[in-house]
Amino acid sequence: MPIDAPRLLFVPVSGPQGMGEYARSSAIAQAACERWPRAAIRFLLNREAPYAADPPFDARLLPASPTRCTAEVNAAIAAFAPDVVIFDNAGRTAQLRAARAAGAAVVFVSARRRQRWRAGRLRWLRLIDEHWIAYPRVLDAPPGPIETLKRRCLRRPPPRHLDVILPPADPARRARGFAELALEAAPVLVVPGGGTGHPGAEDAARRFAAAALDLAGDGVPTVFIGPSEPARGADPPALRRRRSLPQADLIELMRGARLVVANGGSTMVQAIGCAAPCIAVPIAGDQDARIRRAVAAGIALRAPLDPHAIAAAARRALADAGALAALARRAAAAGFADGRTIALEALAALLERRAGTMERS
Repeated sequence: MPIDAPRLLFVPVSGPQGMGEYARSSAIAQAACERWPRAAIRFLLNREAPYAADPPFDARLLPASPTRCTAEVNAAIAAFAPDVVIFDNAGRTAQLRAARAAGAAVVFVSARRRQRWRAGRLRWLRLIDEHWIAYPRVLDAPPGPIETLKRRCLRRPPPRHLDVILPPADPARRARGFAELALEAAPVLVVPGGGTGHPGAEDAARRFAAAALDLAGDGVPTVFIGPSEPARGADPPALRRRRSLPQADLIELMRGARLVVANGGSTMVQAIGCAAPCIAVPIAGDQDARIRRAVAAGIALRAPLDPHAIAAAARRALADAGALAALARRAAAAGFADGRTIALEALAALLERRAGTMERS
């Protein structure tokens, strides 16, 4: 196997809503193309996903999310004969076994507590070569003693934290984004995230949108990115709404924002990685603990999932310019590493190890 021409198969969770896993996989795939121009890269995607219509990489479309299409995924693995399969929040035991049977190394990426638990089971530990966690170590709970013991017994490496995956800064793109939104001042950026509703927070996007409307009603330049119901009357002049934006455009808005209001998932991590002052709002069961770690580290503020509370927290933050600037400085000093570089180093090590194994055999 030529190490400079790896065959990489990406299997992210995918569906009609949400694109965090796909965006992360795409960023890593693009970085892999830059490092290994001869690489063969393929994705397995739900055909109902909005990005499946015109993906930038070779893709095989599935009737549902990959986790629910074991027969199709296993057939695709056998046909592609990958060197590495990267399952991002996706995968079944039979799919991991199919990857190993095809001679591929297996990477599993977890972004939630349940997925991390799955990766720590004995039958998965035996199948996974690398476990990547999609958050910085400072925001993650340490591994428990049982997980640590199992890894030691099976001689498996500890999980690898990807920190944050961001495109390089692009001031020209930022300027175009501000111009397209007719923004003359740094806005408050409100981003609930595009995933499916979580128990107890099914209407999270509506509550974020109500908070954005409240702030804009005070004349605060505000941009809301996400699904929202039409307002009963005309939106205030200070409010801009967009259902979605390309990831690179959203990141540049974060970099230029006066304040970011986000969920406690990858959007919060991206905001901190952009050195943006951030108010994080929990919308899923594992997000509250992550937000509290960010608050304890002094790199984010917290608000409950209530429109009035979110707007009030934003007003308090905006009223104290010194505290807001200090929050941005601490976010910048957090030193989140480039997740693309971390992923590429791990992939290179896997490819070298696999090449050595094939030579010895």
